[in-house]
Amino acid sequence: MPFSLTRRAFGAGVLAGAATLALPLRAQTGGTLTFGIENAPLTLNPHIHNLAKTKMLVRNLYEPLLSRDAAGGYVPWLATGYDVSEDGLIYRFTLRPGVTFSDGSPLDAETVALNFTRFADVEYTGALSTGPVQYLKEARAKGNVMELELSEPYAAFLSFAAALELISTPSFDAPGLKAGEGVAGTGPFTLDRYVQGQDISFLRREDYDWAAANAGHQGPPHLERVVYRFLPESSVRVGALLSGQVDAIEGISGNDAELFDGVEGFTYASALNGGTPYTLFFNVLNEPTSDLAVRRAISAAVDLEGVLQSVYRGRRQRAWGIASPVDTLVYDASIEGARPFDPALANRLLDEAGWDARDADGFRTKNGRRLALDVIQNQSTLRDQREVLTLAIQAQLRQNAGIQMLIHSVDTGSFNDLRKAGDYHGYANSNVSAEGYGFDIHYLPFDEGGRNNGSMSNDPRQQELLAAARGEQDAGKRFDIYAELQREVLVNQAQTLPLYVSEDQIAAGAHVKGLGFRPYHQLVESAYDVWLED
Repeated sequence: MPFSLTRRAFGAGVLAGAATLALPLRAQTGGTLTFGIENAPLTLNPHIHNLAKTKMLVRNLYEPLLSRDAAGGYVPWLATGYDVSEDGLIYRFTLRPGVTFSDGSPLDAETVALNFTRFADVEYTGALSTGPVQYLKEARAKGNVMELELSEPYAAFLSFAAALELISTPSFDAPGLKAGEGVAGTGPFTLDRYVQGQDISFLRREDYDWAAANAGHQGPPHLERVVYRFLPESSVRVGALLSGQVDAIEGISGNDAELFDGVEGFTYASALNGGTPYTLFFNVLNEPTSDLAVRRAISAAVDLEGVLQSVYRGRRQRAWGIASPVDTLVYDASIEGARPFDPALANRLLDEAGWDARDADGFRTKNGRRLALDVIQNQSTLRDQREVLTLAIQAQLRQNAGIQMLIHSVDTGSFNDLRKAGDYHGYANSNVSAEGYGFDIHYLPFDEGGRNNGSMSNDPRQQELLAAARGEQDAGKRFDIYAELQREVLVNQAQTLPLYVSEDQIAAGAHVKGLGFRPYHQLVESAYDVWLED
């Protein structure tokens, strides 16, 4: 058969959707922005970096082929256009001419192909290579076109391919490659200095002239320099902004938002993130959460609206599904309200499951064994008062159903070891991966790409739905498949308890202009469009 391509039109979009601090008509050039942020990066290599909260840092240095608009469409950036074959096996990207990396090397099709090839190497990227890139059969250069051939159709592949941030060919030989040391990108800034645990700063690239088509301006950044100070404590960040030690902060607690929202001299904005909400995953292979009745009882025993109101003062939105409501391509709103707070149901389910006795402390028991859950937390992801949220859920389970929840906060290495061994009953996590890719990494078996499969599930029906969606090119039919998957996971199997939709918040002095959020995924954007008013 002759090779056939279908053109996918680029969608129009704005810099940061509805929740942005708007750019005035004329921006001033120069100055240093000091930004207080909650988390330090685990690495500056964009291929290995997977902490959503610090993507705002690496975005200053590295860029992808395409941008997104608020509706999820694709917008030119380092690629001027793309094509997808009718059979869904070939993706072609036409590269923008004249783009260079900060080390002086050119952006060409060979370099882009190398980025995809290396990303698929498990020795380089580890578990990240088991995601969409596992379907990559070959990456090849054809003039100024970079072509990706898949081994089988994968409907979410474009969202991955469009977002992969690129590094230069010489960077792959850098001694500090995995840490990001000596790694060059095409971004609007270059690394100035990095003091671990203290701060990181970037300098403007004067020759930069290839921003995304929906950026707020074209040409070099407005700022001369941007400094991000690592301030893990929310109260410290707030105090630093109120006292003028920093120009802007992110990660504002529900208690502190009213200090800036609508207050003269400051600006405040928030945006819901795409991807998987902050969710408590139940291990279906480990007793007692292997019992469907216990999982249903846990969900019914938690007054989530009350908890969120108490912890966040109404500043966080309850999650109902395994996708964020901003992921309109996959989110099924009919799931909302499907699992309400119902302590009577929780207690009836536990009684029927044999947990009908109580010990001296009031906890339920069965055959002399206490109904206790070991919940693990990765300390590196404990932001946004999540440790307080977990304690509130712990209290709810004891009070409303007699369930004991033991909380174990551990370092990343220990957390990964416990995860792989399945030595837990639950853990909470969120992820910004969207459009089916996020479903795959949470519900495929671990060795098939489900690196965040906290439920340890290999349910046959769920696997059938995931496979059907991966090969379905029709967006409407794919939506229906994912809707059934969400109901299967949440209602029929009660594998997760969605907690709240992850979001980002920014507060700044009124002199800071152009702060905003990345379209669609709605993470805090880089400092490219930011400027300071005299």
